[in-house]
Amino acid sequence: MRTATISFKNRPIVVYQYASTAMLGRLNAKMNEMEYNFEFRRKLKQVMSIELMSHVAIFQYRDGTKMYLEVS
Repeated sequence: MRTATISFKNRPIVVYQYASTAMLGRLNAKMNEMEYNFEFRRKLKQVMSIELMSHVAIFQYRDGTKMYLEVS
């Protein structure tokens, strides 16, 4: 497991990588694609960390809930 940090709208988010480094680039591209989705941006403010596995990013929120996002 590797740890990386990505920034989205000037907010750093910790990413725990279980996949290749190329998936981190795909996650960045997917987040930029969803930049104008206001529901996504509102929920992103509550994210503590992201786990990146093969083709899925798991967003972990402060209250313990999770959101799954396909990044392929």
